[in-house]
Amino acid sequence: MTAFDLQTVRRELHQIPELGFEEEKTQSYLLAKIQEMATDRVEVKTWRTGILVHISGTNPAQRIGFRSDMDGLPILEDTGFDFASTHAGKMHACGHDFHMTIALAAMEKIITQPIKDDVLFIFQPAEEGPGGAKPMIASDEFLVWKPDTIFALHIAPELPVGKVSSKPGLLFANTSELFLDFKGLGGHAAYPHLAKDMTVAASNFVVQAQQIVSRRLNPLDGSVVTIGKMESGFVQNAIAETARLEGTIRTTEASSIVLVKDELEKLIKGFEIAYDCQIDVDYGSNYYQVVNETKYVDQFKNSLQHTDITYVQASAAMTGEDFGDMLKEIPGFMFWLGVDSPYGLHHAKLAPNEEALSVGVEAVETFIRSID
Repeated sequence: MTAFDLQTVRRELHQIPELGFEEEKTQSYLLAKIQEMATDRVEVKTWRTGILVHISGTNPAQRIGFRSDMDGLPILEDTGFDFASTHAGKMHACGHDFHMTIALAAMEKIITQPIKDDVLFIFQPAEEGPGGAKPMIASDEFLVWKPDTIFALHIAPELPVGKVSSKPGLLFANTSELFLDFKGLGGHAAYPHLAKDMTVAASNFVVQAQQIVSRRLNPLDGSVVTIGKMESGFVQNAIAETARLEGTIRTTEASSIVLVKDELEKLIKGFEIAYDCQIDVDYGSNYYQVVNETKYVDQFKNSLQHTDITYVQASAAMTGEDFGDMLKEIPGFMFWLGVDSPYGLHHAKLAPNEEALSVGVEAVETFIRSID
């Protein structure tokens, strides 16, 4: 980069992580950097805390979109970096600081060395939740510059630097958050017959919910119902009046997630009768599957043949990404960028190797220039 240093930009962004739709400092930082490289071929629009940057081509026949997410996670950083998060309890633990830095650097190269087609760089808020992709692509600002094709990347801690990975078809699963609140009647531990015990109700619900996947869905369709958090009661000698379960639903078929929710709601009705209680359900953020267009995956793979970047075939994963909502409307693909971190995504010690930044920039720019 000539306008700024990759490592410096990444570290400055790393210090200011913000949660979904709160990315005000991040937006201001990005706008300042974009302004440094602006020319008469560059137009900028904002949408909530996101940014759209349109670069006019020399003789456009299409518009190519590249999306970078912006938000951090509610995680207390434990990396020990001297450039660690300055926002207490928040961290770029999913690599979005890398994604934004790569987008800025690739943008600069497209501005200074124009291509024939128009290019739209999309800085999207709230990927981690509640999901910014779907409302962003429905916005008037986005629709003015809606791309003909779109792509994105995500860091992969398990891959070495210099490798990228993708695959045609399903890459990420359909996902839904799951929150269940149980309300019964509390009481003394010595008089269980006078209470409605929500610890018992919630515990049995966890067990029964596992049978939705094993006995209600086609075993050839990949599905997961995980309850990751359970809370109930306050003291050891009192019966819990309330309980809360928090979890996630993940499926490889879009239709399966509808079936899982339908079965959960049947189970809820049965438990309300059996345990004489009230159960409220909230599905939180829901992300559509990431399905890659074969044409663009092949073009991406071919575009790297004359670089030092190695392409490897990916496997489908049960992870979720709201980029799926963009791919549902616009053909394209997503790829993994190797960053060789000993700690994984969403870990308080995630430490991507910064040498991967230049690899990401080269992969993005090379693909943009290769699209025909």
